[in-house]
Amino acid sequence: MSALLEVCGVTKKFGGLTAVNDVSFDVGQNEILSVIGPNGAGKSTLFKLISSFLRTTSGEVLYEGKRISDLKPHVVARLGVVRTFQETTIFKSMTVRESVIVAQHLRAKASLAGYFWGTRTARADIAAFGRYADELLEFMGMSAMAEELASNLPQGHLRALGIAIGLATDPKVLLLDEPFAGMNPEETMRTVNLVRSVCDARGVTILLVEHDMPAVMNISDRIVVLNFGEKIAEGTPSEIQNNEKVIEAYLGSADDEVGI
Repeated sequence: MSALLEVCGVTKKFGGLTAVNDVSFDVGQNEILSVIGPNGAGKSTLFKLISSFLRTTSGEVLYEGKRISDLKPHVVARLGVVRTFQETTIFKSMTVRESVIVAQHLRAKASLAGYFWGTRTARADIAAFGRYADELLEFMGMSAMAEELASNLPQGHLRALGIAIGLATDPKVLLLDEPFAGMNPEETMRTVNLVRSVCDARGVTILLVEHDMPAVMNISDRIVVLNFGEKIAEGTPSEIQNNEKVIEAYLGSADDEVGI
């Protein structure tokens, strides 16, 4: 599998604190790769480095063989590497459909002045954004709530809307920060299936940070494990579940070893 995204010896230091230390891995086309580890392991910092919300101290991130490290975040997003946020960043005063439309302005052809004056290009953008919003909401199973205020959505649908907003930018790589957080088991399984369909049906490569281990093991093609900012393991879900370093650092000892 050829690498679409390459993380090459990436390090990030904040003064005397090393949050990410010499981390390397590749992500293939249409792959779902999860990054796991204890709280404070450097997972969210790593996502910010990949999406260029933070500058690297050393190392680099390559996308389609070209360096994207330290570019402006909106430039990286336009190239096709887009992240959602752990905090549910939703336009809660807008409807679901309006939220998805607004997210598409990253791909606008008209200028700001064009939107102000209502030029032909601006009108074409608006019409195209509306059509694509309807298509995305149908794909996400959210058409029935298109005119619902985002603030009225339950947690599971809010997370789904966050994914829809990410998809609205037409990404090739989508970084999801804890997409299953705060969900009940039914919502989690529905979102797992949704993320898998995003990869399979829409051809989007997925990186995700997550603490829900059943969901991670269910959805991942491969898993990277961080601990204290360093990569301690990489492999398939079954390999990670049986890795002694991972068990010791994160997954925990077997029940019979702790007297349960």
